Amino acid sequence: MSLAAKLPYDHPYAGGYPGIGSQPLPTDADAIDYLSRMATADGAGVEVGVATAVDAFFRGLKATPGLFDAIKASCVLCGARTITGALVPLAGDAPTAYGGWASGDFGRATGLTGDPTASLYLDSNRANDADPQDDAHLSVYLTSPVTSGSVYGLIGTGQSTPLASHTVGVNSIDSTFFRSNAPTSLDIVSTGQSTGLYGVTRNSASLFSVRVQGSSSSLAETSVTPASLNSYVFARNINGTAGNLADATIAFYSIGTSIDLAKLDSHITAYVTAIGAAL
Repeated sequence: MSLAAKLPYDHPYAGGYPGIGSQPLPTDADAIDYLSRMATADGAGVEVGVATAVDAFFRGLKATPGLFDAIKASCVLCGARTITGALVPLAGDAPTAYGGWASGDFGRATGLTGDPTASLYLDSNRANDADPQDDAHLSVYLTSPVTSGSVYGLIGTGQSTPLASHTVGVNSIDSTFFRSNAPTSLDIVSTGQSTGLYGVTRNSASLFSVRVQGSSSSLAETSVTPASLNSYVFARNINGTAGNLADATIAFYSIGTSIDLAKLDSHITAYVTAIGAAL
């Protein structure tokens, strides 16, 4: 990688130097706004290579009809220079971090790593019922899966009275459970946990779709009135308390209306790969 690609994207010579060539810079207005807010939080702009990966991610989301607009609350947790920058929202309100996150919990190429013993989690500050009962999604992108224990919540909510859950979690390490404004648990059994996108989306009263390990499935389950709890990340908001905290490493999360999980998977996978190459 050239030295110029390591320059901050907002450096006077970031686009090149007269007589020695040039390189592309971000052009999408929303990406530039996000990068500017992140630079303020970090105290410096990210490198050109990181900035162009951000730009490509935004442009890719927008190129798929409905994808960008479906994301109502989201953070790209990898690429920034600091945890503070990582918590700058791509969309919606900034999350509230609980549990004393430290620099050792953050990797620029990988994202944030949870720690159940330290009660590390994020409150997305988006209420689960902010999105319609039959038009909602949750997703996280893992760069490292959970490592021990029995039940983990990666993102979502769980309400006991009346029973309603909108969540993605891990059960006994070898299976993944998904619920979408539904009263029961439906598991997708796998041979073990993996990296990549874990997501759930509903655009029907009678069924919802899930994605894990690069594969999508539909599950039949009638929806119920969604809980009014805020969705948590690295945990589930269970009746107002963080429960089932996870030690996974998460590079991205999104919350909003129904979405094409396979296409979201494609774009965020390309972004994480590009960030790894840029750094």
